[in-house]
Amino acid sequence: MALRDFCSVDGSDLFWEWNVTWNTSNPDFTKCFQNTVLVWVPCSYLWVCFPFYFLYLSHHDRGYIQMTHLNKAKTALGFLLWIVCWADLFYSFWERSMGKLLAPVFLVSPTLLGITMLLATFLIQIERRRGVQSSGIMLTFWLIALLCALAILRSKIMTALKEDARVDVFRDVTFYIYFSLVLIQLVLSCFSDRSPLFSETINDPNPCPESSASFLSRITFWWITGMMVQGYRQPLESTDLWSLNKEDTSEQVVPVLVKNWKKECAKSRKQPVKIVYSSKDPAKPKGSSKVDVNEEAEALIVKCPQKERDPSLFKVLYKTFGPYFLMSFLFKAVHDLMMFAGPEILKLLINFVNDKKAPEWQGYFYTALLFISACLQTLVLHQYFHICFVSGMRIKTAVIGAVYRKALVITNAARKSSTVGEIVNLMSVDAQRFMDLATYINMIWSAPLQVILALYLLWLNLGPSVLAGVAVMVLMVPLNAVMAMKTKTYQVAHMKSKDNRIKLMNEILNGIKVLKLYAWELAFKDKVLAIRQEELKVLKKSAYLAAVGTFTWVCTPFLVALSTFAVYVTVDENNILDAQKAFVSLALFNILRFPLNILPMVISSIVQASVSLKRLRVFLSHEDLDPDSIQRRPIKDAGATNSITVKNATFTWARNDPPTLHGITFSVPEGSLVAVVGQVGCGKSSLLSALLAEMDKVEGHVTVKGSVAYVPQQAWIQNISLRENILFGRQLQERYYKAVVEACALLPDLEILPSGDRTEIGEKGVNLSGGQKQRVSLARAVYCDSDVYLLDDPLSAVDAHVGKHIFENVIGPKGLLKNKTRLLVTHAISYLPQMDVIIVMSGGKISEMGSYQELLARDGAFAEFLRTYASAEQEQGQPEDGLAGVGGPGKEVKQMENGMLVTDTAGKQMQRQLSSSSSYSRDVSQHHTSTAELRKPGPTEETWKLVEADKAQTGQVKLSVYWDYMKAIGLFISFLSIFLFLCNHVASLVSNYWLSLWTDDPIVNGTQEHTQVRLSVYGALGISQGITVFGYSMAVSIGGIFASRRLHLDLLHNVLRSPISFFERTPSGNLVNRFSKELDTVDSMIPQVIKMFMGSLFNVIGACIIILLATPMAAVIIPPLGLIYFFVQRFYVASSRQLKRLESVSRSPVYSHFNETLLGVSVIRAFEEQERFIRQSDLKVDENQKAYYPSIVANRWLAVRLECVGNCIVLFASLFAVISRHSLSAGLVGLSVSYSLQVTTYLNWLVRMSSEMETNIVAVERLKEYSETEKEAPWQIQDMAPPKDWPQVGRVEFRDYGLRYREDLDLVLKHINVTIDGGEKVGIVGRTGAGKSSLTLGLFRIKESAEGEIIIDDINIAKIGLHDLRFKITIIPQDPVLFSGSLRMNLDPFSQYSDEEVWTSLELAHLKGFVSALPDKLNHECAEGGENLSVGQRQLVCLARALLRKTKILVLDEATAAVDLETDDLIQSTIRTQFDDCTVLTIAHRLNTIMDYTRVIVLDKGEIQEWGSPSDLLQQRGLFYSMAKDSGLV
Repeated sequence: MALRDFCSVDGSDLFWEWNVTWNTSNPDFTKCFQNTVLVWVPCSYLWVCFPFYFLYLSHHDRGYIQMTHLNKAKTALGFLLWIVCWADLFYSFWERSMGKLLAPVFLVSPTLLGITMLLATFLIQIERRRGVQSSGIMLTFWLIALLCALAILRSKIMTALKEDARVDVFRDVTFYIYFSLVLIQLVLSCFSDRSPLFSETINDPNPCPESSASFLSRITFWWITGMMVQGYRQPLESTDLWSLNKEDTSEQVVPVLVKNWKKECAKSRKQPVKIVYSSKDPAKPKGSSKVDVNEEAEALIVKCPQKERDPSLFKVLYKTFGPYFLMSFLFKAVHDLMMFAGPEILKLLINFVNDKKAPEWQGYFYTALLFISACLQTLVLHQYFHICFVSGMRIKTAVIGAVYRKALVITNAARKSSTVGEIVNLMSVDAQRFMDLATYINMIWSAPLQVILALYLLWLNLGPSVLAGVAVMVLMVPLNAVMAMKTKTYQVAHMKSKDNRIKLMNEILNGIKVLKLYAWELAFKDKVLAIRQEELKVLKKSAYLAAVGTFTWVCTPFLVALSTFAVYVTVDENNILDAQKAFVSLALFNILRFPLNILPMVISSIVQASVSLKRLRVFLSHEDLDPDSIQRRPIKDAGATNSITVKNATFTWARNDPPTLHGITFSVPEGSLVAVVGQVGCGKSSLLSALLAEMDKVEGHVTVKGSVAYVPQQAWIQNISLRENILFGRQLQERYYKAVVEACALLPDLEILPSGDRTEIGEKGVNLSGGQKQRVSLARAVYCDSDVYLLDDPLSAVDAHVGKHIFENVIGPKGLLKNKTRLLVTHAISYLPQMDVIIVMSGGKISEMGSYQELLARDGAFAEFLRTYASAEQEQGQPEDGLAGVGGPGKEVKQMENGMLVTDTAGKQMQRQLSSSSSYSRDVSQHHTSTAELRKPGPTEETWKLVEADKAQTGQVKLSVYWDYMKAIGLFISFLSIFLFLCNHVASLVSNYWLSLWTDDPIVNGTQEHTQVRLSVYGALGISQGITVFGYSMAVSIGGIFASRRLHLDLLHNVLRSPISFFERTPSGNLVNRFSKELDTVDSMIPQVIKMFMGSLFNVIGACIIILLATPMAAVIIPPLGLIYFFVQRFYVASSRQLKRLESVSRSPVYSHFNETLLGVSVIRAFEEQERFIRQSDLKVDENQKAYYPSIVANRWLAVRLECVGNCIVLFASLFAVISRHSLSAGLVGLSVSYSLQVTTYLNWLVRMSSEMETNIVAVERLKEYSETEKEAPWQIQDMAPPKDWPQVGRVEFRDYGLRYREDLDLVLKHINVTIDGGEKVGIVGRTGAGKSSLTLGLFRIKESAEGEIIIDDINIAKIGLHDLRFKITIIPQDPVLFSGSLRMNLDPFSQYSDEEVWTSLELAHLKGFVSALPDKLNHECAEGGENLSVGQRQLVCLARALLRKTKILVLDEATAAVDLETDDLIQSTIRTQFDDCTVLTIAHRLNTIMDYTRVIVLDKGEIQEWGSPSDLLQQRGLFYSMAKDSGLV
């Protein structure tokens, strides 16, 4: 009544009238409704949104947008709208002044509308000032305003068309103007404004168009269409990819997570502790400030080992990504509520079909409502998915960044507990798990909500009968819970096996050269397959579980429907199952199907993520190195004269281990040269590590003044150009760079390299010799121009004369570093007289310290050390003209002109050498080269591009890939799966068609006949569905495991059969990627995707058949819609497939860089380059996400368009049902429309799964890729197998032998003609690049001959199998490589020898005492890379291997380079005695080791220059003589 008075003066204008609005063939709204609700709705919307939107804009300033024509137009229109609205108001006031009675609505509505238009104009300007280019709030406002105005417009036009109508001309004209202006505003709101000033996208060469896209473009994902078109026309390249949005980059995401994690860790450690105020610095005065004491107390609390609780990584992830992710909650809730609109509208539509008197327009109204509801659902759902996927992507980025940063600061003890394989898995598999979970985690609350709503509506429809369905669901819950628990158990076991397999693969790939030399590939292949077998066992159990799971998930909705219908029709005969009840219930059951299906999947996904969460938490909780254990002071600190001060310090590698260094006290004055000497394993390298803060300081005080540079014992080289390795992130200073290169004896090497210093160095420096690597490592340290240099035996891997050159020009008193503080670990006693101080270490302590003369005078440990080495030399036998030896302190010490000590070996370098090195020409001082000349131009870029980047295939995935996968599954299982799928879907269609026939059964006396028969058949069809579901699920899962086994076996076999050149040019990251991520896809993803793809395909076909059966008119529309669908799908797949490939390819560098970082982490920390490496890692992750982000948006782009096609099917199915309502039964309408409602989902899933299928099958393509690469010669050739006792003599003949590394390169060995008789001892010497190591590679056929042949005991080695050859020759390689596993496995992986034989070999290798003292003896576990043994011990293990095999031919490839003289002496004497009757070939730098050999081969430029006994060659005064002279032997 009140509203009537408000709307009209006499109260005659009703607010609502059913006969006007609904029960009529020409519906309209009442005037009152038009003047109130249709005006107030848009106003209310804007005023409700305003406070929240204003708050949001206040906190999100994107910059200032200058006034544009678009903005001016929108503002002007806003003011015009205000004027128009208030013109109405003033007109009303004028009417009142003229004495006309007016209802209040004519004053209130224009006032409210006018103020709202002012607010809209104000918001337009606020948005501009805050950098909003396109506003969703405003577009929605104008849309609502237009829709409301449209209803009024229709009413006004209808009124005007009536003959007796009274027309209010002024208000009608103002309304038409208002309508036109709102329409223009809506159109303008569809466009985007220009970018804000100073926006980062302005300077970006390839910005992502999302940020500048209009709201409409963003909700429909139209902005990516440009890339889709480009991808359709030609394959996308990495250069086509857009930059990431700033908020998605590592730079933005990772620091927030790391900061929140640190806070969480600090919180979890806080607990009441007894605070001890103690100063870290013993020298600190008692009156230290209060701040220092508080800081110290805080440090003590943080270091407290007791923890109240583990830090929660989940809480940290939620805190970091929660606010953005919470928006998805809102979208999901709206979508869930809208889902139920479909069944409710279907109910109205079936009622409409049954009610033949209902006006025609109502049917069209329901159809429109169904279509609009479906379209809104589509837009809301995909905004939800977009937020989820972006959140997942950010989480992955953050997790990878956090793991990388942690790996740079983790302690050595913690580093050992997490292998490279495990850490790589954290980055690849575990980070991916979080990414996947982000998409579905909302289902945890959404699924129960959907179930409750569905059950409520079912209750309204069928009453208490629905409880039968609830009972079925409740019974399924414990089953699902048990399966989830089991899944978790299997998941943990699977991850553990996978970690072990990746760890072993990493080792195999790192030590592949050694495996090939020893012919151990099969032993390690078996080891990998044994782990893989365990993995597959777990996968098989998971597959059985998945089959049971699929069975219950598919059958549950049917069982719910069957039990509900059965109870409904049997409890009361008068309960009629009509079309409305059956198909509305069926539509609700179909809604119920998704949450019931997805919930167990989400639970299992959460289980997987919880396993990953724990693994990640454990890794991120590992202890960090304590940077405060060493006090770093600036170089200009006048208070300290010493560069290094250590007071009573004790260090250990791990907190719980006994200390490695005890009571260390020494100081090093600025600019002094200090040597650290001592026996193997006495703690020299550990001392340097301690000064780098790499060890745990138990007690004491350490101060280092100025910046530090470090040269490790084993050179760490990056996979970048040689120049970049030396510059190490610093600016190029040409003159200084040239001086460094020259001083480090690298000029001759640059002349040999294809592109000089621009030559790319392979992974781990594969294309450099050991000596070259060591000199590059030294050059890196020298170039960085630090204050303190820690040099861990840098001269070990170089010849005597190169060592002399480097010492004089770099390290010594006149070298480049003469004014720097240098701490040099060395075995080269010839340099010791030039040292300012010598520190002698023994058993982890400093036993003596002083100058050279002081230590000799004391006649203590140092003099003993010198005597030991001198006597070791005398035993090895010398040329007659050797010089006098070192005696005690009182004896004469003969010196050379430059003051260097000369021992019995005539100044021989006494050092442990890391690896083979290049010699260095004596006229190095004559090189005057500019850096321009250092960049020697190569023939082509490919010549020096050694390492191949991971390549992306282009175009469609070939059918042969699918065929390969089917063959891997087994053709029988493949076709059986397809047949079972078909049977299942036929049963499903027939059961629903049967239901429609049941609902159309005539009702006689209030009951339906044949109810029992109908129910029984319906149930039987359901049972047959269940059986076929179980069958196909089992077949696909087992088939997937067969395929996994076969593909992994092929990949492993093909990789192991590849030649060494393949490993040199293929980064290990690429291979690890294949064995981890790509194989994980084949293991887990592809079988799931196949099931979903097949299911979706048959569902779509089934739905189309039903719609065509019900409404044959649909035949007109389904084919065109099918064509649109097909075009959109192909259009999408072209880009999607390529984006997936680009994402896969850009993923490999992330892992390669990570591997590289882990290997060189101590160097990175020493040079304080962590930030630069973090930036590089972030950049590589961002490059990877640049390909991933468009692929997820492309998915949304596709889904929106496809669902629109699906929505059109709903529209036409409903439309045809309305048109044919007089000829159709309600049952068929229900069947047709309920199926059409599902088509949208089915189509969406079909395309998603077909693209998922194609993008995931890329993993198979990439696994098969390596089967097409070149392979080595066969391992065994049955027809050509040599006799078992071959070779008996050991005679080696080279006949016109030539060798080249690659087809397009020159020969590195030419015309080698030499015969080595059985039992001869032959030395092979030569300068840089002479071809010494190439000869070994040729002998083992690591590289095949280019010309000529090698004959061993009358058999051409090229004609026999590689393993037949390599088993019969033994090598002690220059790098002593050990693998993780028992010591026995490292000696005898095939278990060919008895324990007695193994112990004998250990005894002869002087390791018996060491191994006997170990708790596990032969079963002692070696760490990854043998890190828990010293370099010397590792070399002795290699000697024991050789002794165990005891073949007629032994090759020593710089075998004693990595050890000190004592170990060297042990090896040499063992070889002389144990291999007396064998042919021994020794590649040597240290000429003294081969002076007693039968003959010597002198190589130069790949040819034999001299060949004869050492004494003959010395008399010839040729190349050998000059080398001997350089070494001080003559």
